Amino acid sequence: MTEKRAAMVLQILKQTVPLPAWTKKRRDPFETLVTTIISQNTADLNTERAFEALSKSFEISPEALAKAKIREIEAAIKVAGLYKSKAKSIKQASFTIHGKYCGTLESILSLPLEEARKTLMQFTGVGPKTADVVLLFSANRPTVPVDTHVNRVSKRLGFAPEKGDYEAVRNSLQSLFDPADYLAVHLLFIAHGRKTCKAPRPLCRQCPVNKCCPSNGLWDKP
Repeated sequence: MTEKRAAMVLQILKQTVPLPAWTKKRRDPFETLVTTIISQNTADLNTERAFEALSKSFEISPEALAKAKIREIEAAIKVAGLYKSKAKSIKQASFTIHGKYCGTLESILSLPLEEARKTLMQFTGVGPKTADVVLLFSANRPTVPVDTHVNRVSKRLGFAPEKGDYEAVRNSLQSLFDPADYLAVHLLFIAHGRKTCKAPRPLCRQCPVNKCCPSNGLWDKP
């Protein structure tokens, strides 16, 4: 059964892939929002550099970034790419959170899950993945963010429809795993996708979960 395979895959990945130390702490919602906006279509290292530069220029708060000049935000996060659109998203989200939500995301995060997701996605530049990251990382809400690695790994493992869209993959994963494991599933699938289940040619022969994978060897032929 798929549920049994899913449990086995998660157990193996937990034993072979270390989770980051920060997973034991609640991450600041606004910082998570800003970081995730910066991270869109860029590498982790560039995301870190951009967020560090932004932090040196401004306090990472809705009030400070709402008052900041957009050109200065652009300059700080330029290394992350798409900096004009990202700076606009950060500026507009900061302005809305500061003015409409008293400078905090807490009232949004406390809404029923789907209402919270829809509210976050009303911010410019915030799609379902960014909303889900904020909800999961900063409020421990039961949702699984689906990035390109999670999408690929899930489909190769047969845990999501091959042509499923974001919501189809998210819902499939949430039906297979316990909500207490959603954060681990998200992070472990990303790590596995980067290290082993690569696109377009994964390392199937050295994959720790190859015996549980229906796609085993399809891309890893000599």
